[in-house]
Amino acid sequence: MLSAKSLFQEILDNDESFRLFCSIAASGESQGGWENARIAALVPSGERELAPKIARHGADEDKHGRIFNALMKKRGLEPVEIPPDTDYTMLLERRGIGLAHEKLKSDQPLTVRDILTYLAHSRVTEQRASEQMELLRKHFADDPDIGRAVKMISGDEDNHLAYCHEELLRFAHAGHGRAIQEALRECALAEIRVYRDVSLAVMAHMGRILGWSRAKAATLAVGIHAVYAYERAVGWRRMVSLRMPERRDALGGPAAAPEFA
Repeated sequence: MLSAKSLFQEILDNDESFRLFCSIAASGESQGGWENARIAALVPSGERELAPKIARHGADEDKHGRIFNALMKKRGLEPVEIPPDTDYTMLLERRGIGLAHEKLKSDQPLTVRDILTYLAHSRVTEQRASEQMELLRKHFADDPDIGRAVKMISGDEDNHLAYCHEELLRFAHAGHGRAIQEALRECALAEIRVYRDVSLAVMAHMGRILGWSRAKAATLAVGIHAVYAYERAVGWRRMVSLRMPERRDALGGPAAAPEFA
């Protein structure tokens, strides 16, 4: 019987599939680290108090990239170049979601609208990251190989999501509510399409590595399309709601070092 736990366990048990999984994860986290570092450097003068939190967000993402690389190194594996169709961050940028890299590579200060775009993008993608890590934490928190990493990253993703809620609510109360809702909706609808496409691509690559039957691959593809259909109908709404989090000032301190890396 197919389940999230059995599927990931199969990927975890094979060196080549595990290497691809960690390489994809490390690449995305490292990219997020660079993006947040540039945004922190370009924050407009009126919002400079946000810069340390954005920098902390980036430091956490960099840390996650190092963790995934450390997990590979622990098994004597080297990172592999990731297939372009599995590059979640690049595909989102191509759809115009988030801040364009060309903007971040310049030295021109960002605007408040740019910061809203960044926070809306982060609120949507961190929702996905938080849910994915919670799923791994549920099944693998006690795993001797990846358990500690899963728990650390999961806690960080929850902090990132809390931070996005709190900051977006602050901007909404300052009169930016409509712009925030428009940005959240646009980002959420684009993200669920990209997530579907990346999920299909990742499963196709994993299937070739692990020798899945056509029936198994087809079943997984049907499941991915079913998730997309649900998210396209109603599920995307969970990504655009805002509520004050229990964790206040979640990124108010320095990033913790990965103890095992």
